[in-house]
This record gives sequence, C-alpha cells and structure tokens, in this order.
Amino acid sequence: MSQSRRAWRTRKAGAISNLQLVEEPLQPLGADKIRVEVKAVGLNFADIFALTGLYSATPEGSFVPGLEFSGIVSELGAAAETDLAVGDRVYGCIRFGGYATSVDVPPQHCRRMPEGWSFAEGAAFPVQSLTAFYALTDLGAVQPGQLVLVHSAAGGVGLQAMRMLQQVGAVPIGTVSSDSKRAFLAGLGFHEIIVRGDDFGAQLQAQLAGRPLHAVLDGIGGEIQKQSFRALAPTGRLVVFGAAEFTPGDRPNWLKAAWLYLKRPRYDVMDMISSNRSVMAFNLIWLWQEQALFDRLLEGSAGLGLPAPHVGHEFCFEEAHEAIECLRSGKSVGKVVLKVGMSE
Repeated sequence: MSQSRRAWRTRKAGAISNLQLVEEPLQPLGADKIRVEVKAVGLNFADIFALTGLYSATPEGSFVPGLEFSGIVSELGAAAETDLAVGDRVYGCIRFGGYATSVDVPPQHCRRMPEGWSFAEGAAFPVQSLTAFYALTDLGAVQPGQLVLVHSAAGGVGLQAMRMLQQVGAVPIGTVSSDSKRAFLAGLGFHEIIVRGDDFGAQLQAQLAGRPLHAVLDGIGGEIQKQSFRALAPTGRLVVFGAAEFTPGDRPNWLKAAWLYLKRPRYDVMDMISSNRSVMAFNLIWLWQEQALFDRLLEGSAGLGLPAPHVGHEFCFEEAHEAIECLRSGKSVGKVVLKVGMSE
C-alpha cells in the first residue's frame, strides 16, 4: 500500500497560480475515519474563491482545495462506525482537501455510489445536490405546481436544481448565457429557458406571462438578482447561494471587486414586509458542522432517484489549472471533474 499521495496544494490563498502538484506522505489514519483512494474530484466555484482568498471559510496558510470526490475505500480506522467496507465505491464530501489521490474522512460523509455510475458522475453529485436540495426544500419551501426561476441552469447546481424541481412536480424556468446552453437544456426536456439579455427584467416578465413566480435560486448576483427579486409574487423567496459576478482571474482585482460590492443588491426589511417577499442566503461549508442536517439532506438528495449528474468536462488529475480555467470561464456545461489515472 502506498505511503504517499499526490495533491494540489497552495502555500497560501491569494492566487490560483500558487497551486502546485506535490507528493506528500500519508498521515496515520484517524481511528474514527476511513481512507478513500480517490478516482475523481468535482470542481466548484468555492475552490476558485478559496484559492484567491475571497472565501470566508478559506483555511489559513497552506491547504489543498476541493470539497467533493469519489473513489474506493482502501482502509478503515480502528474505531470507524460504518457499514462501508474496503473495496466499496463511494462518493463523499470533505471540508477542503479533495484535490488529492487519497483522502481521510469521517465515514458518515460518504455514501456508496449507485450501480452503473462512473467515478466522474459520483464526484459530480454531492456538493451540487446538497446545495440545490437545501435551497429548494429547506429554504425555498418549493411546492408542486409552483414556478421557480433557476439561474445558470446549465451549470452543476443549476442543472441538478432543474431536475429536482421537475421530479417534485414544480415548474422550473431556467436562465443561461448562450443559445448553445439553451439547446442543451432543451435536449434534456427543459423548454422554459431564457437566454439572458440586456433587459432581463422584460424577458422574465414575458416568460412569466402573468403567472406568479414563487422562488428564485441565484448564484450570480448583481442586476440579474435585483430584477429576479422584483418579479417575485407575494410570499416569494429569493435563495442566494453564490455570487458568480465576483469570480476573479488568477488573483482578485480589488478595484473591480470593490465596485461590484458597492453596486450589490440591498434589501430593505420594511419593504420586504410590505411586499411579503423574502431573501435567504447560505454557505454550504457550515453543513460539515451539522451532521444530522448533513445526513438528512444527502439522503433526501439521493432519495429522489435522479439520473447520474451530467459531467460536461473531464480533465486528467494533472490538468487542475486547465480544469479550473474551464470552470472560471463561465462556458462550462454541467460539472467539471478531475479524473485520477484510469478511473473506470
């Protein structure tokens, strides 16, 4: 058994270019944890924000980015309470550390992969599913028949949210940035899609055609978010899980970030009382401290019986920088994944 692992490590947050592939010794396995030989890693915008120092949960000093993975259980801690066994194919979550060929995690943060799923599909499931499920159920309180607007509907979280809404009998309206993404979603059976233009507010009103909008799932921010909130019907909920408009290049452009921050949406609670609309926002990283909620959400996501996530872009483990740039560009469709060796 190998006594070392490869990992993408940055000496400190501040620039994506600080990320380097290193080989490092494996630490002794904690008694209450399991070791997973990683076969695929899912990429998230949180990775970019952490690497550039714009994520509030970014670790101090040197760290390995990455929040989700899939692989094979290679070792069990002496006191690990689990029905998982060595050799099981699993997907899981980790509070940073995913960009590595081996990870040690609490067993309750892993689940067996469904039959027939590839490792890439397994790595694409946990974070985007937890995000979409929590936003739509616990916060959005979406009910069958309700209209829900999903921004970036062809992305990892957006596509999973569209599928979840369809599964529970709600009516998803997706927004995308290009005609090619609209065509992609149409091929999956989604037909209420808006290609965002200069006057998104007018586009949205035309699409609604007088129907009440009950919820919005937004990870973009800015003017798009403002116009979406204005379109909500009474009792409508805006659920915010990210701010893609702040996505930096190799390192933050602090002048641009300051300008966007000053222009950010602001909501007056007195106006919200009068219009009977609400705004909720969350950061998924804190779920790692709420095990009961984590379990319920992960089981709820898996229990919907959705098809395997769409993996739109696969890169070799050694191509982390190319994969990050693909995600950062805003042109990706579905999930961006790193594959370790001959994964399948």
